[in-house]
Amino acid sequence: MASQTRTVIDTILGMIDAGKLHPGDVIAEDALLAEMGLSRTPLREALLQLEAVGLVTRQPRKGVVVFKPTLEEFLAILEVHAKLEGQAAGLAARRLSPARGKALREVVEACAHHHAQFGDTEPAAYYQLNLDFHRLVGEASGNPFLLEMIKANARKLMAYYRARYRTVGAVQASALEHATILEAILDRKSDVAEELMMRHVQFDHVTAMDLLASFD
Repeated sequence: MASQTRTVIDTILGMIDAGKLHPGDVIAEDALLAEMGLSRTPLREALLQLEAVGLVTRQPRKGVVVFKPTLEEFLAILEVHAKLEGQAAGLAARRLSPARGKALREVVEACAHHHAQFGDTEPAAYYQLNLDFHRLVGEASGNPFLLEMIKANARKLMAYYRARYRTVGAVQASALEHATILEAILDRKSDVAEELMMRHVQFDHVTAMDLLASFD
């Protein structure tokens, strides 16, 4: 049953990552069971594990829903996430290998090319490049435990970061910031890379309120 539980968890996480499940969406348990051909036991165990890490919550008369933070919760999670991402960038500046440096250059160039070609018109495609950039920085940190913490925390904010790129100018700003962070990492400026990354992933208070409202 453990493997079936893992399959259910991975399926739900994949739906969150792909933007098929949004904050506040109800987990359609019967539809999942029918689609996956499983009994209710592994689904129940999977939801308990996801609830334990804060990715889903149980609501009266609704059932299990994707975690939807209040403004206070959002800002608290974001504060932690910025620290984690910043630490990864700082470590990457100290530990970057030639191969990871090449991969980071390629994705930063792809971000710039995407903006030059599409401007603000293809935010979903740009968001995937953005995910690649942050994944590569996390991997370059050389700390797999830190990378897992970043991934777990990011899923609570993923829908809001995705929505952020629908605003005018967000893609351009992100692509430029990626280039600046990369320069600091390549120059082995750990403190600078950490600070730049922390600023890059932060939202101001007003933007946070706007993004939260978009999922009401």
